[in-house]
Amino acid sequence: MIQFKALLLKEYRETFRDKRALMVALGFAFFAPIMIMGMAKIMIEKLVDEPPVYVKFTGAEFAPKLMLHLADNNLLNFVDVPEDEKTTWEKRNIAIEIPADYAKNMAEGKPIKLHLQADFTDKAVKPPVRRINSAIREFSLSIGYKRLLLRGVDVRLLNPVKLVEQDTAEPNATFILISMMLGIYLMLAAFMSGLSVAIDSSAGERERNVLEMLLCQPVSTLKIVLAKLIGASTIAFIGVVLVLVLTSLSVGFVDLTKIGATFSLDMSTAIFLMLLLLPICFLASACQLFVAFQTKSFKEAQSTVGMLIGIPAFIPFVVSMMDDRPEWLDWLPISGQSLIIESVFKGVDVNWLAVFATSGVTIAITAALVLALAKKLKSEKVVMALS
Repeated sequence: MIQFKALLLKEYRETFRDKRALMVALGFAFFAPIMIMGMAKIMIEKLVDEPPVYVKFTGAEFAPKLMLHLADNNLLNFVDVPEDEKTTWEKRNIAIEIPADYAKNMAEGKPIKLHLQADFTDKAVKPPVRRINSAIREFSLSIGYKRLLLRGVDVRLLNPVKLVEQDTAEPNATFILISMMLGIYLMLAAFMSGLSVAIDSSAGERERNVLEMLLCQPVSTLKIVLAKLIGASTIAFIGVVLVLVLTSLSVGFVDLTKIGATFSLDMSTAIFLMLLLLPICFLASACQLFVAFQTKSFKEAQSTVGMLIGIPAFIPFVVSMMDDRPEWLDWLPISGQSLIIESVFKGVDVNWLAVFATSGVTIAITAALVLALAKKLKSEKVVMALS
């Protein structure tokens, strides 16, 4: 026990000695909440807010009521564009041509063709075009309903069946897109925060001949691996805690009431998420240590271990895109935790069997990696980077 304590203190001293390297390791944990806040504001603006859209109208004088309807939907004439936005809307170049016989055809009840011109492959053009289509469709339907009423036709006959949607989500369910982002960022924090520490304590110490000196001491390789694992996992766990705390603060600057959502992270929920992600922190550090010891140099370890970062981003994304999720996904590491995090933020009851199952499997895989690495450190090929 004294040997293990000495090894652990050595790992912590190495980890916290270089403050700049520590800040770089935790950099993602500081920037992730800012990214969540920024993306949330952009999504809310696209989903709810209707910023002005400036369109180059040709023949606007022929359809004053249509122009008034479009203005009510914040679809304005290009001549009114502010100077600071003129270049942007000039580049988007959205134009609508209103025919000169618009009033005549409207009076005679003939179909009217409006020509919308834009670069439909431009992503920035799609939301304004979608709003224009919706506004003109609404205007067209209102004209059609008025014509039917003048002819004594009840417009309710056009909708004989009406579907009434009832949302069964909890009243305090949070914004699902924010919860998905936060779940992925929590996984990334577990993998990214302890990454540099794991590489330095493995491939880095091997190049500095520190590892060889440790193995010459009368101490088991299992204790050495456990000390390195706890040292790297501690930084990973600190990264997870920082993402949780800073996200709860940064989301407070986002007006979620516009979409009827709330975001609250109470102490019990935060503690549950920390305990849920704690095995992931150990798994991430164990994988990074295992892979780093298989490389021949510190530089190779940086490039090789860095590929592991894609795992916590890829798996939750694939799981979120699946319509029918197999039950065995609840038992696997990362996928199981991501599904549980999604349930927590949606306000759905947590499946405690899945919690214990995915945590148990995660711990079992971590233990297997630790034992395998402890065995490999007894090999001269691994210690001297000969293989």
